Amino acid sequence: MTRSAFRSLAFALVAAPLALGLAACGKSGDGGSGTSGDAITKVAPPAGKVWSDVVSKTPDGGYVMGNPEAPIKLVEFGSLTCSHCAEFAEKSFAELRDNFVASGRVSFEMRNFVRDGIDVAASQLTRCGAPESYFALTEQAFANQAAMIQRVQAAGEPAFRAAMAQPDDKRGLAIAELAGLTEFFAARGIARDQAAACLGDAAAAQALARDTQTAAEKYKIEGTPTFVINGEKTDVNAWPELKARLETMGAR
Repeated sequence: MTRSAFRSLAFALVAAPLALGLAACGKSGDGGSGTSGDAITKVAPPAGKVWSDVVSKTPDGGYVMGNPEAPIKLVEFGSLTCSHCAEFAEKSFAELRDNFVASGRVSFEMRNFVRDGIDVAASQLTRCGAPESYFALTEQAFANQAAMIQRVQAAGEPAFRAAMAQPDDKRGLAIAELAGLTEFFAARGIARDQAAACLGDAAAAQALARDTQTAAEKYKIEGTPTFVINGEKTDVNAWPELKARLETMGAR
């Protein structure tokens, strides 16, 4: 998806029907050498915890896991309807959490980069529980991505447009039910009444759209996933290359 596609994203995502066809997401970059440096000493987590237990919401609208003072700060801009993002999550998350974040040398922040109405609804539901549940729900949403999209496609374009045409405080729930998301998240601890309240928060949906547009303009994001390390956008979006970049920076 090009930058121009995001010019009126905030309005398009929360106020206008969108087609079922999903915009293309990013492809793998060519790597790059990154920044060379000595290995960084591991940092012990708080007593009785592991760093992956330390999760909080960030001022930029994301969720960060790990040592707040980690010398390497990794940020992912990802979409829950992007197949490349789901593939990255499948291949990377366990190792990223258990090796890199657990060392205290890397913090990992996820910022939802919403691309369509389904993405907005799914993103709202991953944020519906306590901050500590966000990453687990996000990974499970990625694993459910194909089924979620297939449910909407099976319902058909008219049904999707009807859901998108609902009032601001009804749209999210209509889309979530069409995609089977209320059932999916209910099985993971987000009761339907709780989900309905989260999905009815039109201001939160609009904030997701605004944060996406701000990020697209600030970092010139043209596809997902896109990664920023210590404030600098990288040229990689596949796990082997990103892992090598983190190791080169001292997370080894």
